[in-house]
Amino acid sequence: MSGQPPSPVEIEFARHHDREHARICRQAAPRRLRLAFWRDEQLVRNALKAAGEPGLVLDVTCGAGRFWPVLAEHANRVILAADPSPDMLDHARTHHGGALLERVTTFPSSAFTLGLSANAVDCILCLQLFRHVKASEHRLALLREFHRVSRDTVIVSVQIEGRLNIGPAPHRGLADKAEVEAEFRQAGFTLLWYQDFLPGFALTRVYALCKAG
Repeated sequence: MSGQPPSPVEIEFARHHDREHARICRQAAPRRLRLAFWRDEQLVRNALKAAGEPGLVLDVTCGAGRFWPVLAEHANRVILAADPSPDMLDHARTHHGGALLERVTTFPSSAFTLGLSANAVDCILCLQLFRHVKASEHRLALLREFHRVSRDTVIVSVQIEGRLNIGPAPHRGLADKAEVEAEFRQAGFTLLWYQDFLPGFALTRVYALCKAG
């Protein structure tokens, strides 16, 4: 398995992610952040359940492997993990125990060109990168590659407008719900399930999508 060099979108995300990850590694996570991590993990568990507890999952732009312990809770699940940075993949292996690492096969790859055959995995999980992609054409490019590689389901997260937003959405870079869901359909998916981080607020929504037809 081999991937392409990271795209400008991934490079921009990686810079942001590296700063945040370094900050978290340098200090104990505050209670608010620990609660956010717990809620994110809960959403992933719920999404995997909605997707039928897929047996072969690809974690795209996995970073430090934040969701590997959740993926490994299903005893028979096979876990693949891709990130455009080989250094990040090496770093991820310092964050987890040997028993978990034996469950995970990693490889460097751009999310936009995964280097896998069509219908190679049951489910693709892409949370941290997808929620930071602002341009519709970039989201569609990702979704079409995910549609090619997944044989069944895809799980993504989006930062969308909420009912209690303050200020104009364009300045915050939030996605329009109707636009994003139209992109899902355009890329060949049907909406299987969704859940908000905090209903009604401008926060993360996790979607489980199913290949149409």
